[in-house]
Amino acid sequence: MTAPARLSPGDPAPGFSLPTDTDGQLTLADLRGRKVVLYAYPAAMTPGCTKQACDFRDSLASLQAAGYEVVGISPDKPEKLAKFRERDAITFPLVADTDKAVLTAYGAYGEKQMYGRTVTGVIRSTFVIDEEGRIERALYNVKATGHVAKLRRDLGLD
Repeated sequence: MTAPARLSPGDPAPGFSLPTDTDGQLTLADLRGRKVVLYAYPAAMTPGCTKQACDFRDSLASLQAAGYEVVGISPDKPEKLAKFRERDAITFPLVADTDKAVLTAYGAYGEKQMYGRTVTGVIRSTFVIDEEGRIERALYNVKATGHVAKLRRDLGLD
């Protein structure tokens, strides 16, 4: 497997319809007309992913006040996402991409470096999607800690 194709500002955001942590379905089309922060993370309930989700949770009110909806996407099953939501009081939708097709379409699944080795997995990434469904920002290989604060600064919220 080679490095996945990456999205760039102006590209159309790949559409999706995925199961959520609350037994529903969420589509990108449902969010049309709103700005979306879609962030990809490797696995629910791991230390880094928990830190990142809690940072988004703690910033959610100000992100929403600025017109952004937050959605987390991982290859976890909806049942695990529901446990994650309950355990850590996550207050935004988590979607399950168990076959990794959407993660791959966003360039957030493929080869990456981990502890000096090349492995295949979820590439921690964040996408800012505009109201028209186009990529405004595509950030790859972000850090779990401090990323939300940097994103807020980049979006002019701090």
